[in-house]
Amino acid sequence: MNETFQQQLQSLLNCDLKSLFPLARSMKRKLKFFVGPTNSGKTYNAMQELKASNSGLYLAPLRLLALEGYEDLKQNSIDASLITGEEQIINEDASHVCSTIEMLDFNLDVDLAVIDEIQMLEDEDRGWAWVNAIIGVPSNTVIMTGSVNALDAVKKITKYLGEELEIVKYQRKTPLKVMARYTSLDNLEAATALIAFSRSDVLKLKQRLQKKYKVSVIYGNLSPEVRRDEAKRFREKKSEILIATDAIAMGLNLPIKNLLFTTDTKFDGKSRRKLTVNEIVQIAGRAGRYGHHEVGFLGATRRDVLEYIKKEYEEPVKTIKPPYRVKINNEQLLDLASHIKTNSLTKILKFFNKNMKFDGPFKAANISSMIEASTIVDKRDKLTLEEKYLLSQAPITTKSTIILQAFEAYIAAVIKKRVCHYKPSITLPKKAVTQKDLLLVEDEVKKISLYLWLSYKFPEIFPDYEKAVILRNSFNSFIENSLKLNLKLERPTKKNNDFFKPKRRFGRRG
Repeated sequence: MNETFQQQLQSLLNCDLKSLFPLARSMKRKLKFFVGPTNSGKTYNAMQELKASNSGLYLAPLRLLALEGYEDLKQNSIDASLITGEEQIINEDASHVCSTIEMLDFNLDVDLAVIDEIQMLEDEDRGWAWVNAIIGVPSNTVIMTGSVNALDAVKKITKYLGEELEIVKYQRKTPLKVMARYTSLDNLEAATALIAFSRSDVLKLKQRLQKKYKVSVIYGNLSPEVRRDEAKRFREKKSEILIATDAIAMGLNLPIKNLLFTTDTKFDGKSRRKLTVNEIVQIAGRAGRYGHHEVGFLGATRRDVLEYIKKEYEEPVKTIKPPYRVKINNEQLLDLASHIKTNSLTKILKFFNKNMKFDGPFKAANISSMIEASTIVDKRDKLTLEEKYLLSQAPITTKSTIILQAFEAYIAAVIKKRVCHYKPSITLPKKAVTQKDLLLVEDEVKKISLYLWLSYKFPEIFPDYEKAVILRNSFNSFIENSLKLNLKLERPTKKNNDFFKPKRRFGRRG
């Protein structure tokens, strides 16, 4: 008997998530969870098993870590390919692949896969990628690495899958001690890292401290290449002090002896709030790197901040609770569009979020960046739904005028199927004068990342991959050099600053 419209819709809205990954289901997978705190050797041991495998996959949370994994394999004479949203270095003879987790190929079966930083499945915008990887990576053995707060989540997902799970527990290799007194900014020891939670605060601290110390900085707006260069300077002791946001909390191996919080609050995109115990533990673990220091020290630059950090640090970490977020896939998108009769990506995403049900400990979730992008692409009538869905996943930020204008121009190129060459939006000066000048160049690098991402999705329309990479290297070098300067907080008057002149028809030229 034919199903009614309502029956078809109800069938569509009830999903057994594991059935979406048939290749993984056809394999008898063995799951392992290497669980432990930062600096316990869990990722190192996982990578050792990867190197010993006949074929393997390393799934990284960051492009920078995918690159480090790729270089590690190559240094051990293992042929490997690198796949991220911006670059693909394909070796046809390679038995191993290192990629960012969103680039996982669910049709490539391997002997062993490493899913790094599994606690990221809690992330509001990216957690779906870790959920999909656990359920769908087609590998005989799957090694997950992460902190203890993810243990319950891994157990629940494994139970849903009905697959075998082995838990391997790791202990921290060096002790981490909380300082008894706060530390003045005027009395910092070499190999100290200061933690702030905004680009502005990092650069203000840099301006104050570089008069006395050699300083490196790391924050989220910097490209992976610049972060890597700043980390290298600190690692090689070319700088004494590292000033960073929580961008150092994941993956970067740094010889930090003392880690000092400059504040106990952060803005999380919605409101300013106190740091959680999980955030404190993850960041604090970067102190006392094994092989560099026999002990690590955790402290703060203010008495009240130290009191809060000490109190929270002694609390147990909070377990990641179900349900775990799941993002709409292409097939679900097209089916829902057909049933609710709309070409509006925004409407489909909201319908998915409100009505979709999953077997197991999962829930439908919308990605805030996709929702923002969907409102932009929905204004264009001549885009297909598939094109809208693809473009909504582009790496954009609505906070940057440069990127928004470029995104609009790139969408127009996709609609008209017109070749779009890469053209910078700014003229690069000899040096930056203010922090705002630096921000413009950082945004230009993000614009290049957007172009490179599109060059893989629409190579005929966005052909300037090599040119964009060369420009990115030039802009990154400028940023690296600028970070060594004493930048002013405010832009000078027009009379004494003609460095940055946005090109005519700003943003429309791509």
